Amino acid sequence: MIRYALVCDQAHDFESWFPSGDAFEEQRARGLVECPVCGSGTVEKRLMAPAISRGDRAAQPLPAPSAETRQQPPAPAEAAAPTEGMALLGEREQALRAMIREIHAHVAQNAENVGEGFVTEARRMHYGEAQERPIYGEASPDEARELIEEGVPVQPLPGLPDDRN
Repeated sequence: MIRYALVCDQAHDFESWFPSGDAFEEQRARGLVECPVCGSGTVEKRLMAPAISRGDRAAQPLPAPSAETRQQPPAPAEAAAPTEGMALLGEREQALRAMIREIHAHVAQNAENVGEGFVTEARRMHYGEAQERPIYGEASPDEARELIEEGVPVQPLPGLPDDRN
């Protein structure tokens, strides 16, 4: 993981973590990197000092403060910048998730949940062995592919990452 100091075109500074430098560039190109303050998608990396850990530091004792350092009054604390709430998701991503939740709610209200029997029941309906009706349930990617190849009219429901947590 790599942490980048970032700035948007409105001069809002923020930081974010990425799996790699290439991941940052890919996400930025796809419009997935946004300023958490104003939502601007025009974001650039800022110059920052690298964080380098040294294995030999743990063994060395810290130097004692000098007489000059001990006698100087502490420097006045700089006014802390007001903290801004940070969203893990931009507005577009939140809206997309809300739409997916609406789809799931609509299906749950208007179709029968046949659970793990979905593949069998979908085939039975397709071949006229069971009454046609709206159903939903579970199928592996391979099972869904087989149904589609057979001409069974199925549609995968998009999932949400937080559904698996």
